[in-house]
Amino acid sequence: MTAARALLIGTAILALLAAPLGVRPQQVGVYRVGVVLLGGQYSAAIDGLRDGLKELGLEEGKQVVFYVRDLNGDRKLVESAARGLEGEKVDLIYSVATSVTIAVKRATKNVPVVFYAGADPVESGLVQSFSKPGGRLTGTHSRITPLIAKRLELLKEMIPTIRGVALFYDPRNPLATQVNEVARNAAHQLNLQLVERPIDSPEALRASLYALRPGEVDALTYVDAIVVSQTDVVIDAARTKRLATMVPDSASVVKGALASYGVSYYTAGQLAAKQVQRILHGAHPSDLPVEQMDRIDLVVNLRTAKALGLTIPQAVLVRADEVIR
Repeated sequence: MTAARALLIGTAILALLAAPLGVRPQQVGVYRVGVVLLGGQYSAAIDGLRDGLKELGLEEGKQVVFYVRDLNGDRKLVESAARGLEGEKVDLIYSVATSVTIAVKRATKNVPVVFYAGADPVESGLVQSFSKPGGRLTGTHSRITPLIAKRLELLKEMIPTIRGVALFYDPRNPLATQVNEVARNAAHQLNLQLVERPIDSPEALRASLYALRPGEVDALTYVDAIVVSQTDVVIDAARTKRLATMVPDSASVVKGALASYGVSYYTAGQLAAKQVQRILHGAHPSDLPVEQMDRIDLVVNLRTAKALGLTIPQAVLVRADEVIR
């Protein structure tokens, strides 16, 4: 062995010994994408993002690695999760839901953020405008707030005898104030009693669901991120109490909700993939317009309707984008 080769090997060994414990070398050319979400139905957005990036040439485990922080409905953990991801030097954070994104923005300083937001991202302070976001955030947006009125209208049309609807929400969620105002006005116009149920955690939601008295309401609905993350709990409680459920995402109807009028979180993730790819390849979020999700689907589950003893009017079924039989 030559003296030069011995010196090179010795230097490499010393470098390895000096490396901090627990630190793994990053693969060259592999992008690191952090994901922050409250879990539940929102997990479909990760599937959409994963598939969308693969179609664009960024396959998980090869060109990209995901660092997923599923917080299981605990919004209080969002800021620490986001700070941790920025500390781990991820190249980008994908955040799902308006309230989550607000907390991610507040907790981080430099990392680019691509979001899915149900509330207006300009009014929420996430971006300066749809066409020119102007900062380190951009993403996709669906018009969630006005849809609550249409959901109540559809419930009334599907169940003409309906009287009361429970609305679950977290009062700390900035989207809740807008949604509640729209829901109150719509309920008044439809001669429905809106029973508002504020909650602030998955545990509070569970308790509030099972505290509903027989005959107090005929159906329930929601848009809040905490509730969306606990859709399975909501559907189970509704099945036990024989209540109709009108939900904001189509995938939940497959799980047993009566109907949905809203978006696909999977599609939201797919749409975000193009923005994520462009940022990873050097584009700045401020130059990428916020994408608008225009497709709103009506999905009805006739198996659930039958279990509840309901006959869905043909006028509703012919307008449905999908009917589960």
